[in-house]
Amino acid sequence: MILEALGSTLLGLALAWASSRRLPDRLPSRALVLATGVCGALFGAFVTHTALGAGHAAATLVGAVVVAAALLSLLLRPRRRLHRRQLPA
Repeated sequence: MILEALGSTLLGLALAWASSRRLPDRLPSRALVLATGVCGALFGAFVTHTALGAGHAAATLVGAVVVAAALLSLLLRPRRRLHRRQLPA
């Protein structure tokens, strides 16, 4: 269980770091993104481990990555439009 928690923490951190490097203009501060990735991965590992039980380490890590990605996607801001179309008065 400790290795699953450590692995999910590292995977969540890696996912958050990669997303903050790839989309810096669409995400809030890097500290918030990294914390969300780690917490999401730990929560995903907990839920998956609780649902499947012991002995499913690979599935637990997959669940951790899925939940971390889902939480990180909630932090994304929409792209800014370059030109706004004005309606006629």
